[in-house]
Order: sequence, then structure tokens, then C-alpha cells
Amino acid sequence: MSVPPAGNRQVSLRGSSAREITRDALLQKVSEERQLRNHLRRAAAAALSIQRIWRRYYVIRVVSEQLHEDWKLLMNQPNIDLTNQWISRKMLRPFLFFITQPSSWYEGQQSKTVESILTCFKIILNSINSTDASKNFCSFAVGMPEERSIWLYQAKKLISLCSFILARCDHSCCKDGSMVDMTAIAMRLAVSLTDCKTWKILKSESSRAADASVETLIEFIGTCQSGTYNCVRQYIKCLGPHVTTGKNSSGTATDDHFLITASAVTLALRPFHSKKAQRGIDLNGASKEYFKLVLTIPYLCKRMPPLLLPALKHISVLQPCLKIILISKDKIFEEIIKLEKSEVLAVDTTVIPCSGWALGNIVNLATNHDDLSNSGCFIQGLDFRLYVDVVNCICQNLLENFEKSKGVSQSVGSTAFHAETSAAEEGDTNGSNSMRTLFMDLLKPIYQQWHLRKLLMLAKEDVSCSRGTNYVLTQSLKLSDVVCFYYHMLRIFSSFNPSIGSLPILNMLAFSPGFLVDLWGALEMSIFGQAIQNLQETGHDKQLATSSSGEQVSSTRQRRNAKDAATKWANVLQNITGKSNDSEEGTMSDSILISKQSDDDALTLWDIEAMRHGSEGIGKDLICMMYIFCAIYGHLLLVLDDIEFYEKQVPFTLEQQRKIASALNTFVYNSFVQNGGSYSKPLLDVAVRCLNLLYERDSRHKFCPISLWLAPARNGRIPIAAAARAHEAAFGNFQGNNSSGIPTRSSVLTTLPHVYPFEERVQMFREFIESDKASRRVTGEISGPGPGSIEIVIRRGHIIEDGYRQLNCLRSKLKSCIHVSFVSECGLPEAGLDYGGLSKEFLTDLSKTAFSPEYGLFSQTSASDTSLIPSNSARLLDNGIDMIEFLGRVVGKALYEGILLDYSFSPVFVQKLLGRALLCLDFTVTEELGGKRIVHELRPGGKSISVTNENKLHYVHAMADFKLNRQILQFANAFYRGLSDLISPSWLSLFNANEFNQLLSGGLQDFDVDDLRNNTKYTGGYTESSRTVKLFWEVIKGLKPTERCLLLKFVTSCSRAPLLGFKYLQPSFTIHKVPCDVTLWASIGGQDVDRLPSASTCYNTLKLPTYKRSSTLRSKLLYAISSNTGFELS
Repeated sequence: MSVPPAGNRQVSLRGSSAREITRDALLQKVSEERQLRNHLRRAAAAALSIQRIWRRYYVIRVVSEQLHEDWKLLMNQPNIDLTNQWISRKMLRPFLFFITQPSSWYEGQQSKTVESILTCFKIILNSINSTDASKNFCSFAVGMPEERSIWLYQAKKLISLCSFILARCDHSCCKDGSMVDMTAIAMRLAVSLTDCKTWKILKSESSRAADASVETLIEFIGTCQSGTYNCVRQYIKCLGPHVTTGKNSSGTATDDHFLITASAVTLALRPFHSKKAQRGIDLNGASKEYFKLVLTIPYLCKRMPPLLLPALKHISVLQPCLKIILISKDKIFEEIIKLEKSEVLAVDTTVIPCSGWALGNIVNLATNHDDLSNSGCFIQGLDFRLYVDVVNCICQNLLENFEKSKGVSQSVGSTAFHAETSAAEEGDTNGSNSMRTLFMDLLKPIYQQWHLRKLLMLAKEDVSCSRGTNYVLTQSLKLSDVVCFYYHMLRIFSSFNPSIGSLPILNMLAFSPGFLVDLWGALEMSIFGQAIQNLQETGHDKQLATSSSGEQVSSTRQRRNAKDAATKWANVLQNITGKSNDSEEGTMSDSILISKQSDDDALTLWDIEAMRHGSEGIGKDLICMMYIFCAIYGHLLLVLDDIEFYEKQVPFTLEQQRKIASALNTFVYNSFVQNGGSYSKPLLDVAVRCLNLLYERDSRHKFCPISLWLAPARNGRIPIAAAARAHEAAFGNFQGNNSSGIPTRSSVLTTLPHVYPFEERVQMFREFIESDKASRRVTGEISGPGPGSIEIVIRRGHIIEDGYRQLNCLRSKLKSCIHVSFVSECGLPEAGLDYGGLSKEFLTDLSKTAFSPEYGLFSQTSASDTSLIPSNSARLLDNGIDMIEFLGRVVGKALYEGILLDYSFSPVFVQKLLGRALLCLDFTVTEELGGKRIVHELRPGGKSISVTNENKLHYVHAMADFKLNRQILQFANAFYRGLSDLISPSWLSLFNANEFNQLLSGGLQDFDVDDLRNNTKYTGGYTESSRTVKLFWEVIKGLKPTERCLLLKFVTSCSRAPLLGFKYLQPSFTIHKVPCDVTLWASIGGQDVDRLPSASTCYNTLKLPTYKRSSTLRSKLLYAISSNTGFELS
């Protein structure tokens, strides 16, 4: 017989049993029974506790109601002798018991409670006004110790009761005057109890004792146990942004409302005006409660009657509150967070944190300003260093909490500019936006120039302000403190301004005379230090603006520019389109741009040592200084025209501009390479933006040597193929997959492509395309000429229509090889096979016709500037948007195949294609289209917003945004869709607008003759040593640059050379021999060959007759290329 396993063996624990269970089951059962017994025990204990609480509540309620009834009977007795003993023992003792019970404030009991309070408080007030010491309640305050103790206890209870009544007073909800009357008399009582000067029995010998009792009572008010500040907070929050008393038509009600508010403010300020405060004793407890509960009230100053604001603004009140923040900031901010959680249903604290309202209130309380005239001043006796430090402290806490809640860190400098720098999300309600607008309105003094001028004056004079002889002199204000102040303010505006971001404060900072120059002077000393003197000796700098005379000149220039601020903004259209008004003399000569030193020395020179560690190697002060400089200067560069930048050299000389560019270039590159932390992202955002604006300006009008842009990466550039792969991966992260936003080494090429030479980036671009072609070959797609390619038939007279009809539907399949057959205007098929030449001719002819202004899809930006931009009239065409999308595919096909097109686009349009916003602001503008006038609002509700002197810069900015962004957005999106079918956006992100046009249409307006000669093929009998070929190259070298470009266009249909040289021209440049019979007279020096040269642009072939003399070859060649003959196959 087998033995069952141990786990299944049944054991009887009770002797013989008919029903046996396992050991594990028994243990489980015992455990459950134990848990049940514990639960029953806890339930019984809980029931007993509930019963005790209920019995206690019920007994207290019954007793309090009985006491209340007895009290009323007592008060109704006739001829009561109202002595202080009777008031304290008979009246107040039972009153304070039953009145503080919750049951007294139930809805059914409230009218009886109000009546009792009015009776009691009137008796106490009459007693205080009595000159008979035996009948004056406050005589206990100067009596025996036991009497003083009783008085203090009852006075504290009365103060708490008065505060509780104040918190329940809501003017907007009071349907009758009883609640207002009760609150008014309660506030009178609270004020009288805390001011012994109102006591009629006070004598000189008892004044010290009275002061001591009142001081103790006032000290109680400043503690959290009294609940005074919490109740004052609740009352003031019920007043609303603007105190309205229209619901109470009587003048008495209005007076009571003001009296209540004035009394509440008086009670809240008692600790700051006490004898202890006058003796300089710390008020940390009261200051902490006042800051936490009063200064965090949303738009506090807007709720207060104007007559009461001076009391809140007094230095004796504000100064202790500012000090306590620096002493106990961590604890205070923790308590503020708890306060926010307790007020979770309040909209004003969920949209703007309590610390944000504290910031706005402090700025308003510390200043007296006029919004209409933009003038103002600080309150008298303000410690400016303390003010600046406190604002910085609160801003830092506010930004940290904002970043935690939003998960991102916001940038400023792009005002513009960038809607992403705003904390207002698309889903925000109108209430949230209006709340943010009210909050930003509190910070209006920050972006008024008087505020900045005063702080800068104190920083320059190195003087601290004192409020009197009793005030201890503090540390002086420094420029770094002011910079840190506005650093935080820029980020606050950028994060919380719902409509225009940090534009108001950036306008003020950018156009404040001398500020930017002083800021760069401090930055220059921090970054370059003693190297400034060495840089002066290198031979390519003019003068520094750090001398006093230089600063005066720059300040004078900036004052002149500040007067023309609106004109500056109008120049933004010219600036960003790339048009330059400066003369050729204003352009820097090559001798200045090109260093006389070796290439290695030049690269080392522009790699700034202090910036080689990126954001990891600089301190907090320098971070703030760099941030605010980049934000302001990036903003100013948008409106700084070329005459000011290159000729007048305002606000910086060109040498200073090169220093700025080199410092930012080195800093940003090394920050990315060394993987700077997320804390440095705001600085990197504005630094990258400012750097790119400088590079854009340099791209169209040189002021920096090429070595400056290449210097930081001189030793660390990875190979082209590897860089291309890293760029593809990094670009994918930048499009949204990388939520951290922390810069990495692989993202350098994505953000700072200019650290790689342009030629290398073009090679990367071709590398992308070759890799794409290879992957398509692997998948079986046809990428070369031959069977299986896309065949199209094009009529010469309908090249656009036929191309659109046959190719537009292909989308990305247009990457495949196309085989073109032309039909002449007579309707006959043209002879010739397409091995690449005909398709090139088709693309060049199609683009030449479609992009012509006469066709109506595109127009020239101006008569002097031939760059193209979509025409507004394209909207009137039946398929105008679809045609522009098709032309995007044509341009993509040309880029994909390396075919050069002889035109370029406006930088504004290209910037939109590259996804780089020029401006982004949200007033009206009228557009005439097809005989109809269409009104566009530049900002929501623009029809009702008048342009004033205060918002004129915003208007010009919004108009520029409409012209540069919104008006062409539809066309840009269509063109982008077509272009991206063939060319990946990541490939194009390597280039800026000017470089994109070079990529599309080739290099400069000339070419290297020797490079062309070394990459030329000869057919038909010509060789490199042929006489006519030698004459040809002699003639080419003697031509003007414009004539050489005409020759190149004559042969290849494009007037510009390939970017990487003629080695990459496909098909290769070819000179084909055209034999010609010559007469005997011509052979002995008479008449030369009379035939003109011709060309086959499809094959890049010049058909050159056998000329004998260079003069003949030159004249015939110039005639042919100038008259546009020879564009046919032979």
C-alpha cells in the first residue's frame, strides 16, 4: 500500500474525526477567525468613540442652547448695572461659550446669533467709551495680574470671533444689512481692543500696563492660532477684482463696506505698527503669516480701495515681509503649497500659483506707477537690494514649480515670436486667459523704463538706499543682481503671458539706451578677461566699446534709435527677406575677414577658451547674464537694419559682433557636445536663436571669417557618413520623440549645422539621397533609366499642364527615373532618346515657365530683387494651391537628381519651408483680392483694439507677422507637402535660407575656369591639345564673370556652377567638334569660320566650330550666348 505525499496527507488533531482537514487549511481558518475578532474589536471601539463624540456634541449643544436662552433672559432684565465685573463674568463668559459652538451658526439659529452678537458688542463698545473705571471693560487690562489674565483671554476670544465674522461677510451675497451691520460693529470692537488710545479710562500712570496688554493681544493677532490673517484673506478675496457696491444703494451701506475693509486692513497691520516693531524687535511670526495669507491674495491691490493702498505700501509693512522670505523661504513656500491644496477649487490659484500672486503684489506694493504715462517711482525708503533678491527668490520658486507641473522649461528670447514660449495652452478657457492677463497686469511696472533706469543707476553708483537713521545699511546693488532680476522676469513673462509672451519686456530692454552695451561690456570682461588686450593686437579688430567715450557714443546712438523704435520695427520686413540697403563700401573687405594667420591659428583664435566647457563651465550669474543678453539681442536683431549693423555699427562695432558670434558659437557647440543638463535648456534656446540670427545675417552679408563658425568643431567633427546617420536619428528626436529636451552630441548637426563647412553639408545631402536610392533599389523600385521607368509625353506648348497631369499624382514615386518624349508645336513626336538629358530639359523648361511671374503662381519680391515668393493671385486660380504643391515636387525632383535650376526663392518663403518661424504673434489689415476687400484681425478682437502709443510696437510686429507668416502660410504648406514627398525635411535642416537657394541653383555668380577645364570631356575629334580648344580656354579666362555665367547657362541651362565643383556636374561638361570647311583665304589669315556655336543643354554639350582665331571665337561665342540661340538638339 503506497503512502500519500506529505502535502496531501490528512492529520487528525481531535482524535477520531469523521471529517479531517489539512494543516494548511486549518492554519488559514485560524488566521481568518483571528482577523475577524480583531475587526469586531476595532468596530466596537469605533462605535464607542462615535457615541462619545456624539454625546459630547449633543450635550454641548443642549447646554449652549440653554445658556443662550438664559443669557437672553439676563440681557432683557431691566435696570442692569453694567459694571466691568458683570460684563466679564455674567455676560462674556457664557456668551463666548455658546457663540463659538457650530450649532449657533446653523441656518435656523443664525438670526438669533446675529442679534446676540450685536447686543453684546454694543455693550462692550459702550463700556470701552465709559470714563468710569468700574464700568469700563478695558480697565481689567491695567488691573491686577489675575484681571489682566482674564481680560487677555476674553479679548483674544473676541478678536478670533470678530475675525470669524469678517470671513463670513460677503458683500456680493448679503441680501440684508444685518450681516454687514454685525461685521461693521465687530471690526469696530477689534480695532478698539487693539488700540488703548481709544480707551476713555486710560491715564498716564497706567499707560505702560495698557501698552503691555495691547502688545500681547497684537502679538496674538500675528500668530496662526488667532486665525486673523486667514479670515482677512477670505474677506478680501470676496471683494472681487474691483469693489462694487452698486447693489446697496444707500450711502450708509457704502460707508459700512469701506469701514469694514479699512478696519480689516488696520487689524492686519497692527503687528507692524506695534511698540515692538518700533523698537526693532523681529516680527517673523506676523510677517510670515501676512506674507503667506495676505500677500498671496490674487490681485490684492486691485481689490483694495485706493485710499487704503498707502497703508499697505508703507515701508514698515513691506520691509519685514521681504526680509522673512529670505530668512525662511523654504518653510514659507511649503506652507504656501499646502494653502494652494486647501483652495484647490479656487480658479485664481489653479491658473496662477499663490507664489505668482505674491510676486505681482510685491511689485505693485513696492512701486507707484501710472499706466497711461508709463512713469512711476519706487516707494520711499525701499531697500532695493532686498526687493531684487526677494523677487528673484519668488521667481525661482515659481519657475521651478511651473516646470514640474508642465514638464518643460520655457525660452524667451523668442518672443516673437514663438507661441511655444507661452504657457497658455490651446485648451485654456477664456477664464484662464483672463486670469493670466490680470496677473501680467500686476507686473506692468517691470517693463516700464523708469523701473530699469532706477535699478541701473543704483547699480552703477554702487549706492544702497536707506530709510532712516534706525535702518541698518545693507549690501549694495550690483549689475549682476539687476540682470538676474530681469532674467527671471523674462522667463516669467514667457511662461505666463497668454497672448504676446515676453514681447513687452523685451521691447523695453532692447530699446533702453546703453543697457545692452553695458551688458555686453560685463559679459566681455567675464568671457574674454585679459584676452581683450591680446585680441586688439591680432590685426583684425577696430576698437572696443568698453571705454567711456565709446559707451557715450553707443548710448547716444541708442537714444536716437529709441526715438525711432516704430520705424525700426517697420524695417523687419526688409531684414528678414534678406534685402540689404547698404552700399558696396559698407561690405567688409576680404582682407579683414580672412585672418593673416594660418588656418589652425585662426580656428584656435575663434574657439573661445572660457566657453569650451559649455553650460557646465559657467556660474549662475554668467548664465543669467548670457540668457538676458541673447534674448534681448536676438530680439533687436529682428529689427536692426543693415545700415545700422554694418555702416553705423549700432549698437556694436563689427569687431564686437565677431566676438559675440564666436563666444556664442563656442558656448552652444560645447554645451551640446558635453550633454548639458536640462537646467541649461532655457539659456541654450535663446543662445541658439541669437546665434542663428547672426549666422543668417553673415550668410547674406559677410562680417565674420568662415573660420569663426568652424572653430569649435575643428578637432571634434565626426566623418560625413557618421554625421549624416547621427543627424537623421537626432532629427527624429527633435520632432517630438525626445521629451527630455536635453542637448546631446548627435544633435549638434541638427541645431548648429554651420560648424560643418557648407561643402561637407552638401556632401551629406547627397549622401542622404544616395542612401535613399540604394534602399529603393533593395526594395525593387526602379531608380535608373531603362525599361520600367516612368514614361511621359510632353507637348512643347503645354509643358506645365502635361507635366502636372502626368506627374502630380505620383507623389513620392516621382523619385523614380522619368522618360520624356516631346511633341513639337506642330504635333509631331521629336526625335531623340532620353538618357537623362531630355528629363533635365523638361524640368528646367517646366520650372522656367511655371515660376515666371507672368504665369501668376509666383512673383518677384521687388523690382530689384528677383527672388520668388508665392503670389496672392494664385488663390484665384482653380487649382492654384495644387499647382504650387506640384511645383514643390518639381523642386524636390531637381534636388533629388542634382539638377540646378536658375532661380532662387525669397528667404522668407524658404524659412517657412524649413520650419523656422520668423515671427509668431498674434488690430486689422485689409487685403484686396480679386476685386474684393478682405479684413483680417491681427489679434483676437482686433477690430475693437485701437492703436495707441503704448501698443504701436505690438501693432507693427503683428503686421509683420501677417505679411511674413500668415499671408503665405497656405502656399508654403502646399509647396512643403510637394517638396517633402521627395526630400526629407531632415535633409534640408542642414541649411539656412541662403544656403537652400545655393543648393537649388548652384554657387556664386562666377566659376573656377581651371576646375571646369579639368572636368571637361571632348568629343567629335577634339582633344585637350586641339588648337580651337586652347583658344577656347584662353577666351573663357578673358571673359567677365557675368559673361562666363551666360556661357554656363547657354550650355547647361543654369548660370551657376555645381556647389561641389564641375566634377559633380551630370552629364559632364562636353565640347563637341563641329567641322567647318574654310576657304583658302581663311587658312592664310583671311576670313574665319562664320558658323555660330550651339549647345545641347540636355547633355551639357557645347558644339564648337573649328575657329582659327581667338577674336573670332570670342565674338561668335558672345553673340551666341547673348542672343539665346542654340537651345536645340542636333
